[in-house]
Amino acid sequence: MDYPFFQQYWWFLIALLGGLLVFLLFVQGGQTLLFVVAKNELERKMLVNSLGRKWEFTFTTLVTFGGAFFASFPLFYSTSFGGAYWVWMLILVCFVLQAVSYEFRTKAGNIFGQKGYEIFLFINGLLGTILLGAAVATFFTGSEFSVAKENLTNPVMPVISSWENPLHGLEAALNVRNLLLGLAVFFLSRTLASLYFMNNIADSTVFARAKKQVLFNAVPFLVCFLTFLIWTLCVEGFAVNSEGEVYMQKYKYFENLMEMPIVLVLFLVGVVVLLYGLIRSQSKKAFTGGIWFAGVGTVLAVLCLFLIAGYNNTSYYPSTYGDLQSSLTIYNSSSSFFTLKVMSIVSLLIPFVLAYIVYAWRSIDKKKIDAAEMQDVKNIAY
Repeated sequence: MDYPFFQQYWWFLIALLGGLLVFLLFVQGGQTLLFVVAKNELERKMLVNSLGRKWEFTFTTLVTFGGAFFASFPLFYSTSFGGAYWVWMLILVCFVLQAVSYEFRTKAGNIFGQKGYEIFLFINGLLGTILLGAAVATFFTGSEFSVAKENLTNPVMPVISSWENPLHGLEAALNVRNLLLGLAVFFLSRTLASLYFMNNIADSTVFARAKKQVLFNAVPFLVCFLTFLIWTLCVEGFAVNSEGEVYMQKYKYFENLMEMPIVLVLFLVGVVVLLYGLIRSQSKKAFTGGIWFAGVGTVLAVLCLFLIAGYNNTSYYPSTYGDLQSSLTIYNSSSSFFTLKVMSIVSLLIPFVLAYIVYAWRSIDKKKIDAAEMQDVKNIAY
């Protein structure tokens, strides 16, 4: 268990957290369907309370994802969060709007009214997913920044990273390939949300409308995702040689898949399981388990995307400003050997945390939400 082992280990954990986060974004997707799947106030109450019991899982995973990045790859954190701050601030504002909305939506005398907070939830679901997807896409397309580690000894200006674009991260949403992944995440979140409503709400009308939304959103998701994937596999990628020098290599990400057969198999399994969940949910009249198949497929597919972005001598955060050597890899941007080793010991507690989450989830969903429950004021939490 040498230094490179722990660097790769922590990139795997980051990738796994990223996959779990994308799956849990079904909460955001469901918030954009409040005015589509629900046609009256009672139905909207069922949807909001169904999502409200899960939004903290998504928020906690997002915070954990950012915290793990900060602890294991601090140079990425300081470069991206310190330079592309506008896009991250917008994402933060979106999630703050979500938290405030669930807290005050049904409180007496709230400032914006119930409809106002539902609009905030829609904004969180729309912008939060697209911006997160666009930000992750920069792992493949690159960003305009420079890194000068020698500045660390400069007492006047000890700034290592500098962002070289005046838009400070907003330019990511102006790149077509980034936007494709952002839209893919948005439509995937709506697809997963529809499957979740079919599983979690005991109402035939909501079930039928949600089932229609699975098809309506799965098609644009597949179009956007496959376009992004094929485009990425066919263009030049940011490779790293044995000396740590970054250079452009054609079909780099395609070669990563071919040279890492385990990752390739996991990716294909994820895609097949995801498609199985979608197809069976459409073909079987009363099938409600699609969210679990699609969820597992989502986690595996996103996990593999992160792995081909960082493994196999690849720069996971490329610099396109003019100096490829400013690009970040899992080896030149990680914490110290001691820090990664100590954190790895703490990470052994992760299975126990996941077990608690599964237990809490099952306890919350022991009884499906129905109209009768929402008509009892005591049961309305959101």
